[in-house]
Amino acid sequence: MTGEDLERRLEALHPACHGWALNCCRWDREEAEDVLQTAYLKVLDGRARFAEQSSFKTWLFGVIRRTALERRRSRWLRSLATLSWLDGRPPEVTVASPAAVFDVEETARSLRAALLTLPARQREVLHLVFYQDLTVEEAAGVLGIAVGSARTHYHRGKASLQARLAR
Repeated sequence: MTGEDLERRLEALHPACHGWALNCCRWDREEAEDVLQTAYLKVLDGRARFAEQSSFKTWLFGVIRRTALERRRSRWLRSLATLSWLDGRPPEVTVASPAAVFDVEETARSLRAALLTLPARQREVLHLVFYQDLTVEEAAGVLGIAVGSARTHYHRGKASLQARLAR
């Protein structure tokens, strides 16, 4: 695949990639943008190569997810190192208010809130299937889990979400 083809595909998938990056970064927009930029750089400079063993979108979502995990792990290790210098005082953590994060209509807010109560794996599978239009099999590929496991997380997540929204 040429660089021009790669750029065209990235551009076409950018809105979906941005949504997935937000999910991977717990809806922190600034972090999601950094993760997305790093993932795109990995793809464009060849550190991440598409081997055509899945769809391009599935592969790209995997790159984004791994990049988000790497950044989270790196931040965690830095905070551990910082703790030793601060005589055990934990660093200050700022969390965006729910109103700032979920500034959409009431229905969307309640859906997102219900999604956040689900276990991470169920939430990731549901996000990939419903928001990114991937099949359960493709979602399993993105997450690096067995298809049967992805199906289980999908069905349990849907049932749990339905019960929470019915209340």
